Amino acid sequence: MPQTTPYSSKFNPSTYSSSHGHRQPVEENYGGLHYRDNKLVSGSLEALIQLLVPTVDYYPDRSYIFTFLLSSRLFLHPFELMSRVCYLCVDHHRVGDPQTDKKRIREIAPKIVQLLTEWTETFPYDFRDERMMRSLKEMTHRLAFGDELSRRAMQRLIQRLLRKLTTLGQYEESLATSSAAAAAIDRPLALKSKQQLVRREECVLNLCDDPFVFAQQLTHIEMERLSYIGPEEFVRAFAQKRPSDNHKSFFSKRKASNLEAYVEWFNRLSYLTATEICMPVKKKHRARVLEFFIDVAQECFNIGNFNSLMAIITGMNMNPVSRLKKTWNKVNTDKFDILVHQMDPSSNFYNYRTALRGATQRSSTAHTSQEMIVIPFFSLFIKDIYFLNEGCVNRLPNGQINFEKFWELAKQVSEFLSWRQVICPFERDRKTLQYLISAPVFIEDELQLASYESEGPENNLERDTRRSLRSSLSRM
Repeated sequence: MPQTTPYSSKFNPSTYSSSHGHRQPVEENYGGLHYRDNKLVSGSLEALIQLLVPTVDYYPDRSYIFTFLLSSRLFLHPFELMSRVCYLCVDHHRVGDPQTDKKRIREIAPKIVQLLTEWTETFPYDFRDERMMRSLKEMTHRLAFGDELSRRAMQRLIQRLLRKLTTLGQYEESLATSSAAAAAIDRPLALKSKQQLVRREECVLNLCDDPFVFAQQLTHIEMERLSYIGPEEFVRAFAQKRPSDNHKSFFSKRKASNLEAYVEWFNRLSYLTATEICMPVKKKHRARVLEFFIDVAQECFNIGNFNSLMAIITGMNMNPVSRLKKTWNKVNTDKFDILVHQMDPSSNFYNYRTALRGATQRSSTAHTSQEMIVIPFFSLFIKDIYFLNEGCVNRLPNGQINFEKFWELAKQVSEFLSWRQVICPFERDRKTLQYLISAPVFIEDELQLASYESEGPENNLERDTRRSLRSSLSRM
């Protein structure tokens, strides 16, 4: 059975180029599909569904399969698409003669299995809907009518899918458990708890004082959380809620998407960074922690972990940290200034995008797993997809689906999937990982008060703010 090609090889950038020089593009129409220079640019929903369906003599291009499965959920529920595909593959061509029908199923069965393999491997979350699983099992039964080998292949497919869904479920349960455990811990209140926390073994420098090892553990968390984000999550927010979505399904068990959990991790790391810097009582200790996180950020950049890099910079740029002038004066900030310049948002993050392209190129020619690591600044990645969606219509004035838009969407998501599938090569430090995931962090008011207690207010407004924070936090 042919295997799904790696995501990175699904798309050829030249395929999506809109530049044709001065030559007039060739426009052609075939059965509800519109092509420009032999590239599909639009079509009716029914024609696009038909293009997905394999026949005895035809199998759709893998880039098309991925693009349509990704984007079709903007127009119909995956279950509706699954039902339509199953009908067109098998029932639509029945002639009523058992021998003829059996022969045709035997001929087309391997291609049906191949299509469903690609669907279940790339979009496994779709099959948490019990209707999807029921359709999959019904297709297994239909294929058994004509081909024993395909029936066995379908059984293996379902077994792999169930194992993957079990793993996904266990991961989501672990996230929920970690969140609940962190919420149950009393957060360190500003001044009284601060000295105790600094003396605790869990203090970050006592736990791990090697910036490279610390950056490696951050990369473990980043890559694990990336690996569980389904490609469909990037378009789910764009889909209009349909009445059929209220149907009982495995999706209803998910309180938050893995994409949202990943964004929450970024916020946690930012606040953890700020907490660790504001927590020490002594200025020289704060300076050591500040230098440590600058070095960690540098190691993240070297690894290609841009998300942790940006989270650390965000934490260090928070007002409670940035106002610690006496602490900053004890630190050589040259390295930090360079990192901030790399992540400068001006010119649409030009410097970062240049660095990301360099990391992506390194990954494509890598000889080691470490060289393959690319972890994008995720919030910007989401923003790019959002603006792509907002900037282009889903349907053209003639009612056809704007497939040019979805080629570009699939290209971006496909690149993300190629980054997602890399296995983190670094050794795990369980104590550091546990600390990063579960250590209590200051909330915004606690951070501000900790900052004032570390370096006193400079004016009456700040003194009033400190007095107010002390009063409000003492009642917590």
